[in-house]
Amino acid sequence: MKKLSKYGFLDWIAYILMVLCFPLNPLVLLNVIESNPDLIKPFFYLGWIIWVFGMVLVMAPVIFFPRRGGVAKGKAFVHTTRLVDTGIYAVVRHPQYLGGILAIFFATPLLYQHWLFVVLGTPGAILVYLGARQEDKRLIEKFGDDYKDYMQSVPRMDILTGTIRLARRSPAK
Repeated sequence: MKKLSKYGFLDWIAYILMVLCFPLNPLVLLNVIESNPDLIKPFFYLGWIIWVFGMVLVMAPVIFFPRRGGVAKGKAFVHTTRLVDTGIYAVVRHPQYLGGILAIFFATPLLYQHWLFVVLGTPGAILVYLGARQEDKRLIEKFGDDYKDYMQSVPRMDILTGTIRLARRSPAK
């Protein structure tokens, strides 16, 4: 069985934290955590907005890789042969990782407003971020200097900086 990254055990911890922090999770379904009657409604609604935005980012590779990544017919979307640096990938290098952090580890504490999701979500977000760093190393091996150049112009997950950089690169109309 192929190891997903050099972190091994930490990958499994991250996966477990993702399951425990997903909005519809075992802690809520099994009534380990009861619904909070004192929910702060604006935070609750903000949580759903962040969750939807995060899930859109999570789906980015499924949409962009087959169309722009040179994926052979019949192959899964992850089998790219070309570096994808357009669309959301012109803003952030790892939209799927950013989306996962937002949808799972940021949205859930806002939705349930329980301290346990902050405690579980903090190391989970850190582990997902470390996974994105590991992915950068793998992509340097796959795409070489093209990916190094891409890393210089597009931030890993900072969507605000990426948007500003993209706006500055775009020709004025």
